[in-house]
Amino acid sequence: MNAFYLPFALTVGGMLFYHISQKSIPKEMNPFLVTIMAYVVGIVLCVVGVIIDPAKKSLVESLRASNWAVFVLGAAAALIELGFLLAYRAGWRISVAAVASNVAVTILLIPVGIIVFKDHLSLRSVLGLIFCILGLALVARE
Repeated sequence: MNAFYLPFALTVGGMLFYHISQKSIPKEMNPFLVTIMAYVVGIVLCVVGVIIDPAKKSLVESLRASNWAVFVLGAAAALIELGFLLAYRAGWRISVAAVASNVAVTILLIPVGIIVFKDHLSLRSVLGLIFCILGLALVARE
């Protein structure tokens, strides 16, 4: 698998296990403790990753080089964890929650991509987004 498809495969595999795990967490567990426990496991895996593939910069150098986005990423990740956990506890189906949220975020990211990151949308992309919006409307009506 080349470097182009490996990140996609990791993301798809991670999201698959993510949603199966989120849906399977016992309802009586405190969602904040669940998130803390999950992040501890993630931190341990990242520490192992740093040992296997040492960083070019030290932790202190990396902290100095970081910006607001690193800290917002952490907050956003926690919100995503809590949001899905609470959505599944509220009765969202596993087959709908991820699709609905990803399409909604994609719609919100279109103007951000165009205005902030100077993305360009091809006609094919616009058609694909229209189908995503139609799919979201169909899924949301169930």
